[in-house]
Amino acid sequence: MSQAWAEETMKRILKKLENTAPQIGANFPHVSKEGTYNDEPFSWVSGFWAGILWLAYQQTGREEYAKYAAEAEKKLDIMLDGFDRIDHDAGFIWQPSAGANYRLTGNEDSRRRCLKAASFLASRFHLKGNYIQAWNKEPGWAIVDCTMNLALLYWASREIDNPRFAQIADAHAQTVLNYIVRPDGSTNHIISFDAESGEYMEALGGQGNAADSAWARGAAWAMYGLALCYHFTENPSYLDGAKRVCHFFIANLPEDYVAHWDFRVERFSDTPRDTSAAACAACGMLEIAKHVPECEKAFYENTAQRMLQSLTKNYSNLEDDSRQELLRGGTGNFPAGVNINVGIIYGDYFYMEAISRLLGNDNIFWYENKKAKA
Repeated sequence: MSQAWAEETMKRILKKLENTAPQIGANFPHVSKEGTYNDEPFSWVSGFWAGILWLAYQQTGREEYAKYAAEAEKKLDIMLDGFDRIDHDAGFIWQPSAGANYRLTGNEDSRRRCLKAASFLASRFHLKGNYIQAWNKEPGWAIVDCTMNLALLYWASREIDNPRFAQIADAHAQTVLNYIVRPDGSTNHIISFDAESGEYMEALGGQGNAADSAWARGAAWAMYGLALCYHFTENPSYLDGAKRVCHFFIANLPEDYVAHWDFRVERFSDTPRDTSAAACAACGMLEIAKHVPECEKAFYENTAQRMLQSLTKNYSNLEDDSRQELLRGGTGNFPAGVNINVGIIYGDYFYMEAISRLLGNDNIFWYENKKAKA
């Protein structure tokens, strides 16, 4: 796949955003079922539309994208000021919104928001058990998704020159390697600890088909999240873990390189895919490619590019102005029967981020090397 393909695809994405950005404005899209995104403010997905807008601003310099993104970011202060509104997803919310704003414009209010969000995330750490608590009602639960939020903690440590955030991130990342990533590279979704003693109890199915199944988006979270942990720390165990998950993911892809929602369900022609898992995994593969020897890079880069090409050819709406989503075919929570074969905002975000990476923007927002800041 050539540079020209990535450039043309980004042009098509930006052309579509010229129409959808004024329609959505500074709101909080989550799911598109009939071609129009709903507005779902103050949830774990609330940062992704702002992230798309900042990616568009990075590409074009058009101030209207920055304006909508900044307005949405300010609205999210309701969550930062409400303690029980925040859980393990603080990174998902403020990394692509306030983090992007600070990286691209130097906005000090955005920096403070990110540090405040990092403090909330760090406060969820259980010393006994070495894990960051997931949802508020289950003090003994940790989930694979949180691997993606650890970058917020590593950034905070570097930003204020204080190792405590990174120490918490390292402790949780090791727990991911010990209990979430299985020897074959598949991943658990939920792991349960005794909240008092910290003793590991069991793995739970969560959004996967069963406790021992292989939820595709969970694998993508682990792959990309561990690759980012390596980016900040250069700890080889994180890169090894990311590669192990990546190899499992690739080995279980169907012919069109777009994952079904769970790798261990019986697959038929109508078994739902999850384009959001494929888009996130492509970002993870491109991140891994930055850190492996030259002889290995092509394997990860070429697989990511094949996935993105298939997403674009078979699952995108780039020329359909009647639909707001970039990608169709996302699966939110299949076991609960929620949001199946729909457009999902985080799928759109990671798809656009991956195309941006192909264009050379591999220091996505604040992920520059830890040694780059004096």
